[in-house]
Amino acid sequence: MVINDVHQYSWWKMLQYSKFVKPAFDDFILPTKKYADIIIPRGGDNHVAVDLIVQHIRTKLGQHDLCKIYPNLYVIQTTFQIRGMHTLVRDAQTTKHDFVFYADRLIRLVVEHGLGHLPFTEKQVITPTGSVYTGVDFAKRLCGVSIIRSGESMENALRACCKGIKIGKILIHREGDNGQQLIYEKLPQDIADRHVLVLDPILGTGNSAVQAISLLIKKGVPEANIIFLTLISAPQGVHMVCKSFPRIKIVTSEIENGLNKDFRVIPGMGEFGDRYFGTDDE
Repeated sequence: MVINDVHQYSWWKMLQYSKFVKPAFDDFILPTKKYADIIIPRGGDNHVAVDLIVQHIRTKLGQHDLCKIYPNLYVIQTTFQIRGMHTLVRDAQTTKHDFVFYADRLIRLVVEHGLGHLPFTEKQVITPTGSVYTGVDFAKRLCGVSIIRSGESMENALRACCKGIKIGKILIHREGDNGQQLIYEKLPQDIADRHVLVLDPILGTGNSAVQAISLLIKKGVPEANIIFLTLISAPQGVHMVCKSFPRIKIVTSEIENGLNKDFRVIPGMGEFGDRYFGTDDE
C-alpha cells in the first residue's frame, strides 16, 4: 500500500496501534506490571530515575560478595575515615586510650546504622518557623542485649542513641562444648514485645551468636525483630548466623578474611574485651 497523504498516514498508524500494539500490550505487558520492582514513567527519557537505578547498581556491585548471598547482611559503606579508625584499632601498638576512643566511634556508626533498619511511621511536626515538616517516628519499644563481656563495650553508644533503653545480658561460655554453653541470662520480662539489638563487637565462628539468638527466640522474640550489631565479622560466622536465622539482620563495619587454626578472627583486632577494658597482659 502506498500512502501519499499525511492524514492517511496518521490514520494508518492509529489503526496499526489499535489493532496490534495495544492488544499486545494488554495481553502480554500489562499483566506483568504487578511483578515489577520498579516502574519508570516515560522510560529512557526519565533521566533522574535512570540515574538512581545506575547508582543503585553501582552500590550493589561494590558490596562484599556475602551481601549478594545474604540480603539480610549489611556492611556500612566504608570511607577513608572508617578505614583510618580500623587501622588504629587493629594496630597492636595502639594504646588502650586510643583503642577505646576509636572503637567507640566505630561502634556508634554501627549502632546508628542498625537503628536505621527499625520500622518507622510517618510523623508531621511544626517547626519554629511555624511550617510543617513531614518526617518519621521510629519504633519505641526497643531493647539491647549484650553478649558478655565484649558486647558491654557497645552499650554506651546504644544508650547515647536511645535514651533510657533497657539492656539485657547473656553470658555464653566460649571454651568447651564448642562455645555453646549458656551460663547466665537476664532479659526484660516483656522482651517478646520489643525489637532487640544484639551487641557483640566480634562475630567469629557464630556459635555464641546462634546460642544468644536461639535464646531470644525461645523467649518469644520474633526472628524478624532481631538485629545483630557487630564491628567485624568472619565469613564463617556470617554463614552460620544467616543460614540459621534468615530473617534477622546483621549490621557490621567490615568483613574479615576468615579464622585461623585457633578460631580467632584474622586480621582481627585481638581480644577485643581485654583491649577495651584494659585487662590484657600488658
